[in-house]
Amino acid sequence: MPEVSLDQVNKAIHRLTGELVRRQREDGRWSFGFVNGPMTDSQFLLLTNVLGMEENEIRQGIAERLLSLQQPDGTWKRFPDEREGNPSATLEACLALLYGGYRDPSDRRMKKAREFLKTRAAGIGSLSRTLLPLFGHGDWKNFTRLPVEFLLLPAQSPLNFFDFVGYARVHLAPVMVLADLKHSFRLKAFREIDDWLPPLGPSLMDPVEPEHFMTRDEIAIAVSGAVSARRQLRRLALERAEAFMLERTEADGTLLSYASSTFLMVFALLALGYSRGHPVIRRAVRGLASFARRTEGGIHIQEATSTVWDTALTLYALQEAGCPPDHPSVRRGIRYLLSRQHDRPGDWMLRNPGVLPGGWGFSDINTINPDVDDTGAALRALAPAVRTGKHGEAWTRGIGWLLSMQNRDGGWPAFEKNTNKLWVRLLPAREARQAFTDPSTADITGRVMHLLGSVTGWTIDQPEIRRAWSWLYHHQKSDGSWYGRWGVQYIYGTWAALTGMAAVRVPRNHSAVRKGIRWLLSVQNPDGGWGESCHADEKRKYVPLGMSTPVQTAWALDALIAWHDTPTPEMEKGIRCLLGMLEKRDDSWAYPVGAGLAGQFNVVYESYPYVWPLVTLAHYRRKYGRLYEKPLIP
Repeated sequence: MPEVSLDQVNKAIHRLTGELVRRQREDGRWSFGFVNGPMTDSQFLLLTNVLGMEENEIRQGIAERLLSLQQPDGTWKRFPDEREGNPSATLEACLALLYGGYRDPSDRRMKKAREFLKTRAAGIGSLSRTLLPLFGHGDWKNFTRLPVEFLLLPAQSPLNFFDFVGYARVHLAPVMVLADLKHSFRLKAFREIDDWLPPLGPSLMDPVEPEHFMTRDEIAIAVSGAVSARRQLRRLALERAEAFMLERTEADGTLLSYASSTFLMVFALLALGYSRGHPVIRRAVRGLASFARRTEGGIHIQEATSTVWDTALTLYALQEAGCPPDHPSVRRGIRYLLSRQHDRPGDWMLRNPGVLPGGWGFSDINTINPDVDDTGAALRALAPAVRTGKHGEAWTRGIGWLLSMQNRDGGWPAFEKNTNKLWVRLLPAREARQAFTDPSTADITGRVMHLLGSVTGWTIDQPEIRRAWSWLYHHQKSDGSWYGRWGVQYIYGTWAALTGMAAVRVPRNHSAVRKGIRWLLSVQNPDGGWGESCHADEKRKYVPLGMSTPVQTAWALDALIAWHDTPTPEMEKGIRCLLGMLEKRDDSWAYPVGAGLAGQFNVVYESYPYVWPLVTLAHYRRKYGRLYEKPLIP
């Protein structure tokens, strides 16, 4: 077996660095793909059918991609190793292709898809089921336990609409409008497709008595004290829902920069009486079209653009690899990041009043929906320049916003603090636990700790860090791992927790550290790498992928590097495996290791196979380079 040499590590670092520098856009950004399954593609085709748009390059390219993703058994998958097709993805793709005229119900593969859906209907998610009443294939009656009047309850009420996290609110509000108006869009092929659809059973949100989680009378009494006000309140609620959506559209017309929420918003506005040619509708559709990206097999409508995230991570990786703050590529990237720092208030202020805006969002167009992870990544990218005396005002606003977002339990959420109310998780939707609230998570808490420890020098003696460390300690799994909400899943969470703990100087002999390292080593593959399946999210336990991926291998190695003064044989084997994958660039590069909208779909971050191996190799070289006076492996 060949030795790992410093020359091999340096060559890989040099190659990745060169590729990243060459991929930078003129304005300083990096624009990699944020690629998921058929959901957003299907939604775009269906929406443009309703709007009567003519066939064009984007629609044709989307259809080509959808057709290329269909499996021989007629199904569509959410991720490559899904053992059977995915019911949600299959329903979405079938409706889009049938209504678009790209497939006929008599097609052999569509018949296979129908048979699959007939037996797997219970697995269709709530968002996908929305398509059925939306196109007349079911009844909106009782689709949700939340009547539209629920939006009128004040934010100070024990139960209110803002108990949902922001990305859930922008999906729920248009659905509540559509359900209240019982509005459907029946297209020309309705009867033929309705006959094709198998019986899919009741909606996942169908309630038992009472009719709603809160009845309209109960809400009328809570808001005005009089049941007689119900009709007026319904009108006010619809107006509130309309204003809620419009106030949260970005300059490109998209609702909070998400494709799926924009899709629902357009339908809700049409139901409220907007014409198909209304400027708001046209602008929203143009915004959706701007999310188009050419991928293998055709054109894909991304759920969002990951430009700010990719730029921040790439700048961090390049500087870890040795690019100084005054490197032309770094300077351009920092200018871009500074131009995307938020200065507008957003919904995050409801639970965090009195704090100046200063965070960063995920996508290029995002101006009102900052998140902790992107803010931390941007600050990490800025840190070397800040040490030279530059960008102090931006840093102060950013770090102030980040610290203010700590939850009362000590951990950090993604978007909004202290939203983890129990009643929301009790709603009868499979997504309620993951997608409706924004609790503290090990991945984000660990990365904030890493930022504060590695950049500001904070340790567990700092009160904020002490509380965060306590939260991490109490949320470690019995096997030693941590669950990561926004990635796949236990390797990801354990990496973030262990590197965060190392940065703030948790004692290395602490039981949590020993258990975490032991768990990582226990799931190392025979080839030396690491690989975890997307199945881990739904099963809520580690599920081996059966192959190693460069991203997950980099995460695991980075965590081990943080805790070992000299490389172990397991680490050397992992480095050899990582270097090999960087040379081969096979299917392992395209395995989805991100979790979008908290488990709703899995994401291929096209930047990750460049960024995270580069970070890990840079950390390996920095920590162990002095040992290379002699070969590390005899």
